[in-house]
Amino acid sequence: MQTHPVIVIVVGAGPTGLTLAIDLAQRGVQVVLIDGDARRAKGLPSAGSKAICFAKRTLEVWDKLGGGLGQRMVDKGVPWNVGRVFLQDDEVYSFNLQAGQSSERPAFINLQQYYAEEYLMDRAKELSLIEIKLGHTVKSIKQDTLQATLAVTCTSGDYEISSRYVVACDGSRSTIRQSMGLESQGRIFQDRFLIADVRMTADFPTERWFWFDPPFHPNQSVLLHRQPDNVWRIDFQLGWDADPEEEKKPENIKPRVQAFLDKASMQTDFELVWASIYTFSCERMEKFVHNRVIFAGDAAHRVSPFGARGANSGVQDAENLAWKLALILKNGTAPSQAAHGLLASYGIEREYAADDNIKQSTRSTDFITPKSEISHVFRRAVLDLARAHPFARALVNSGRLSTATHLRVSPLHTQDEAGDVFADDAFRVGSVVAGALEEDGFSVRQIGGNEGVTYLIRPDGHIAARWRNPTTALVQAARNKACGGVL
Repeated sequence: MQTHPVIVIVVGAGPTGLTLAIDLAQRGVQVVLIDGDARRAKGLPSAGSKAICFAKRTLEVWDKLGGGLGQRMVDKGVPWNVGRVFLQDDEVYSFNLQAGQSSERPAFINLQQYYAEEYLMDRAKELSLIEIKLGHTVKSIKQDTLQATLAVTCTSGDYEISSRYVVACDGSRSTIRQSMGLESQGRIFQDRFLIADVRMTADFPTERWFWFDPPFHPNQSVLLHRQPDNVWRIDFQLGWDADPEEEKKPENIKPRVQAFLDKASMQTDFELVWASIYTFSCERMEKFVHNRVIFAGDAAHRVSPFGARGANSGVQDAENLAWKLALILKNGTAPSQAAHGLLASYGIEREYAADDNIKQSTRSTDFITPKSEISHVFRRAVLDLARAHPFARALVNSGRLSTATHLRVSPLHTQDEAGDVFADDAFRVGSVVAGALEEDGFSVRQIGGNEGVTYLIRPDGHIAARWRNPTTALVQAARNKACGGVL
């Protein structure tokens, strides 16, 4: 076996791993990206559409990765802002995620994950600091105080590769997590859903439609989304007693799709493109940072798919981690208390975000799949009230959709002059009217001229501090805190 020392190894070339690798490389960090998918090694897309809903915040992250990446996603994707909720035949209410807002990006685009991965991979190949190893499968990992070492196998043989840090973005069945004897803890919900990707020409609007107890699939729920290439995603709730192997057979899927089309009075042929059965699961690792090994995306946390919080939260993991790792590596090779503290802040912030996503996804799942008679009664009462009373619509939960996370628990943030820790997810660097300083990805910006508020903005767009009357000493102290003292 040969050892090839590198700076950072990213394991897993899904949306999380690719986003992280590109972000690191743009910050001057040498990266080896490893992925064991045999299809990817042959130049084929990963099997199935998988995640399809990418949020505005994710598009903003991809915009920052250069190469016109965010625009390429939007150009291919199907933008949408409107959702509708139905009970049986009747529309209960609709919502517009961008009502009264102006934004360069839509609230969401629908785009098959294999397209997102293709575009991210194209961007990664443009960056000389990224070495890509497809068809290389990680077997195990070990680490000491200075580095982590992977045992890897590929068609040309086995080898070892070492690095300062390894980031495990290798999915919900993470080999690295298993090799380290670590587990995810949480809740598995006793229900099953069928994903059916269907190609057809249909005149449904480009909106998110969700049915409770539809006549074409009684006593269950159904979700409809449009994707590019005339592909429609239909999720059918099946119940816990459904046989997964039987339900995946085309001869059992097609009648469900046909019943849906008949009820919609749609006379069109359709082709079944891809199907999968999934079970709701909400769980996470206790800690995301384990010395030289860091976990991100599905390797660290999993949520139910309704709400689009899986892939989107993984991309936010990557954005949170990239600038911190780059800052640590830029400022020396020896481990330090400050470096450990800055890296630990990734765990603190993203574990908090994972808990929020799990909480929201659990509430959605409990509403969508009630397991007791009283839960069924409550849901029906809420849906009936929501038809006429706006207050009840806040209680309807067909999936609370992904949003950016308020970092209320961050050790990197400075309280404002009133002693408050502020919500920061609504702020975007692009919305300021004046800039005063830009250094190491941090910026000090002022809104409203001399009488306005001054913000210290982190490289990932979160506000680290704010003042009405800042001094140079206050700004420098807040910036030092936001860097964990690494500078």
